[in-house]
Amino acid sequence: MEQLKPDATAIYVAAHQAPAAIEEAIEAEVPLIVAVAEHIPVHDMLRIHSILKTQSKSRLVGPNSPGIISAVGKCRIGFQPLPCFSPGRVGIVAKSGTLSYETVASTTRAGLGQSLCIGVGGDMVPGTDMVEALSVLEKDPDTEAIALIGEIGGMGELEAAAWIKEYYSRSESPKPIVGLIAGVNEAPGRIMGHAGAFMSLREPTAKAKITALEEAGVTLVNHPAKIGDILKTKLQGTAGSATTTSGSNPFGSGTQRRQLHSMRGPERRPLVTGSSVHNKHQHQQRRTIYLDVNQCFDELRARGGTNCGPYSGHGTRRLLAVGIDRSARSPSILVAPSIEDWMEEAQRTTAPVKSFPFDYRRGPEDLAIERIASHLQLSNKGDRAVDSLRRLIKTLTTLFYEKEGLLLTTHIVERLGEIKVVHARFAFDQATFRNGTPQDKIKAMYVRATDEPAEIEAERSGIVYVKLPGEDATIGTLVNGAGLAMNTVDALADAGGQAANFLDTGGKATSETVKESFRIILQDPRVRVVFVNIFGGLTLGDMIARGIIMAFRELSLTVPVVVRIRGTNEKEGQKIIADSQLPLYAFDDFEEAAAKAIELSRR
Repeated sequence: MEQLKPDATAIYVAAHQAPAAIEEAIEAEVPLIVAVAEHIPVHDMLRIHSILKTQSKSRLVGPNSPGIISAVGKCRIGFQPLPCFSPGRVGIVAKSGTLSYETVASTTRAGLGQSLCIGVGGDMVPGTDMVEALSVLEKDPDTEAIALIGEIGGMGELEAAAWIKEYYSRSESPKPIVGLIAGVNEAPGRIMGHAGAFMSLREPTAKAKITALEEAGVTLVNHPAKIGDILKTKLQGTAGSATTTSGSNPFGSGTQRRQLHSMRGPERRPLVTGSSVHNKHQHQQRRTIYLDVNQCFDELRARGGTNCGPYSGHGTRRLLAVGIDRSARSPSILVAPSIEDWMEEAQRTTAPVKSFPFDYRRGPEDLAIERIASHLQLSNKGDRAVDSLRRLIKTLTTLFYEKEGLLLTTHIVERLGEIKVVHARFAFDQATFRNGTPQDKIKAMYVRATDEPAEIEAERSGIVYVKLPGEDATIGTLVNGAGLAMNTVDALADAGGQAANFLDTGGKATSETVKESFRIILQDPRVRVVFVNIFGGLTLGDMIARGIIMAFRELSLTVPVVVRIRGTNEKEGQKIIADSQLPLYAFDDFEEAAAKAIELSRR
């Protein structure tokens, strides 16, 4: 390291090895660290963020990211499909890899090309957020326009909207920004492919994010294929000369500060190999373990004798939870003074749930419990109630650390001057790879997020399948990439159709995976047509095409299939479909393909 003095490093190892590799890069003070792995345990990432906040030498991009690429500088750190890229003027910030590839193809076709593309990634706590990425593109001299691709989960898009509003107000010649938000038609309570693609406490809906960005002056579209032409029109209507700042590394580490980044609270995970790594199909998609209310009560009683029991109907129910504040990239105590108010406001942009974040390695000891009690509006302000609250918070945070919690939610009431838990729902992270972990101990107890047989079958094959409601939901969707899958469901709805499912084959889909996806989709008797929408990065278009042919021959398909293949090996894939002499409807344009799928679904 002393001799080479690298400017950047790429972390291409598997999720169970990535945290140690990231920490080593931080200790070596590598300026730019790009991590692509998906489903790194959340607690590993919380610890890494605690380390990052103590230093100013390194910036992390990812994880769960396709990486970054400078089409102008001809430098790629990641796995983006190179044939789609061309040097040009549009900077891209995206949570989704496949939607960013669609955006690249759109801007290439519009003759604009790309400058710098930053895959912030779909992780729950990304290393670089949208505001930081936008700040980079603001100062990038090669970037004249920006595409912003978001999705459900977290507050990042609202923070980006606030930044954009301020940027437009202070800039004489601001760079035009076009945006897209995926997940408008998400399945409530479900993780939509990406590790971070779900709504938690305090977090806004996709529609709320769209509204905030529109109010900030961003032009929103419902499909990335439209972005190129819109940005081209906007650039033709401006002088094209936004004020920029050049010189230093655009990926300067920003607010991450330098102190003793070798400090660790919970110990660093050892590297694990061989039999101690979980089966890949088990850990790829089953992200969360849930406990039912009685199991939650048992866990609380086992740690300090917490008073738990059903709600009697007396007393104000309040929310107390331990979860993750994505904006602070830290664990947090989440509270609301009334469950009824919280439930009423939960789907609005600003919910009355207050976050009290704390450093992962230090723990919650420095939190002012009196402030939490004040926000809960406890009627008994005495030491007894505060001490009872303090004990419960300690119990919840201990459980959060021991069993790698994602969100431990309780409803509490005051009883005889103390706190009683009257309801609880605990979610733990299963994305861990150590033998003998707490997750293994509670795995047999967890409540599945679904009882749908097809969804359980899909999970075993490493496929994310979510059955969507509605008697008129007759279009089966088969898509690679969570962001593109969400957007396909949304765009079909905008065009007047209704998807029967969300299905993400995963970024490493094979012909066998495609065949299995068809089998799962066609278990739903509502499906009248299957819409295959593929944009290949790691996924190869010819491999997808062979999977479609295999499905036709081995599953004896009787419903029509509409196919759109773009990206890596798209021409080869399109040729295989064209030469198959099977009743397949092949399209290059998304809107034409969607219109055909909707037409066939109504026959």
